[in-house]
Amino acid sequence: MKKIFIFIFCLFVFNSSANAKETTFNKELFDKAQSDGKIVIVSSWVKYCTSCASQMKVLDKAKNDFENIEYFKFDVRNKEIANLLNVQYQTTLLIFKDNKEIYRSVGETSKDLIYKAIQSSI
Repeated sequence: MKKIFIFIFCLFVFNSSANAKETTFNKELFDKAQSDGKIVIVSSWVKYCTSCASQMKVLDKAKNDFENIEYFKFDVRNKEIANLLNVQYQTTLLIFKDNKEIYRSVGETSKDLIYKAIQSSI
């Protein structure tokens, strides 16, 4: 029985980290996307964070479901980016429009609520 629980735990951890957790945030691209009039979405993550993986999965799909959106993600342990965006926690979601932050949440993983936030920014 113990082996089954260990197997399930490992499967869950590896599945949640299987999403491409990589830093794609770049200040120049972030600024360019805003100057081009795009809605800019930024999310923070940390390795082995299951809520981060869930949020990223929703946001990766949103890139295809919404037009004129640029999506960036970064490891919250990158203090330069975290300080620039005033982000202290993983699974932080930011939405920018017209060079202003218009939405911020921490821990939000619901597709419906994330899509509603994106829709309201368009």
